[in-house]
Amino acid sequence: MAELIPINIVVADRNYRLKINPADEETVRKTVKLINDKVLEFKTNFAGKDLQDYVSMVLLWFATEQNKGDASLILQSNQSEKLDAIESLLDKALKA
Repeated sequence: MAELIPINIVVADRNYRLKINPADEETVRKTVKLINDKVLEFKTNFAGKDLQDYVSMVLLWFATEQNKGDASLILQSNQSEKLDAIESLLDKALKA
């Protein structure tokens, strides 16, 4: 099993420290960039009370995108687990 590496990411102006497999770093960073780009897009195009509103919109968009087409059930399950983990991290950070 590969040693986990610590990385710092910023999602919707909040810092998070994660430990991930080195092979997953590029994917995680691309996903973070996509999330932040979508937050900015939704912030520009829609009204919201706070950043959590925009993060929720992005999560809904991301989940909807995953359900389009003929994606495999395993892939959907894996991505759903990742979204749940991100949502959990965001909930913890917002409660802090």
